[in-house]
Amino acid sequence: MLFSENESLTEIWQSLVHELHRGALDPKHPFRYTNLGTIGKTGPEIRTVVVRSVSKELDFYIFTDFRSEKVAELITNPAASLHFYHPSKRVQVRIKARTEVHHQNELSQRNWLQVQGEAKKAYSSTLAPSTPIQEFKEAFDWTESGDAHQFTVLKIIPDSIEVLQLNGTNHLKISYSKTNSWAGQRLVP
Repeated sequence: MLFSENESLTEIWQSLVHELHRGALDPKHPFRYTNLGTIGKTGPEIRTVVVRSVSKELDFYIFTDFRSEKVAELITNPAASLHFYHPSKRVQVRIKARTEVHHQNELSQRNWLQVQGEAKKAYSSTLAPSTPIQEFKEAFDWTESGDAHQFTVLKIIPDSIEVLQLNGTNHLKISYSKTNSWAGQRLVP
């Protein structure tokens, strides 16, 4: 369990923040991968993405190709949601947020320096993501330089965080919202 009913909202917040930061640092942590929800042309869209870092302010950073559908969706409507689940702690975290798309600017250039070796290919395909192809091998054509031309950083800025601790029939639920600082409220699950 991540938290129990005997802990204060502050103690629970500290545990939650610790786990979210660990997810960005530890490749084996369940919070390393999150589901990113956006609003597409025909309705909600969801996909799994990698959390690359989490700031002290609790902003989440995700790398992607500028030509991906999620970028177009977030440019049109910057509202997003993140969904995490930790199976051994039996806790679900849902985050409602707004997004900044950083492409060919100081933030994206600084983060491009963190991308090493073969990983650069994920952002330097000659074909855009979701381009129809006849054979899978067509997808494995990358620019020779592995340049940062399409590399994009999504900065996910949370507005509210809802945490559900599963515990038999005694589930616990808390919502944290941010005005000037984060404040929590216990909820009926």
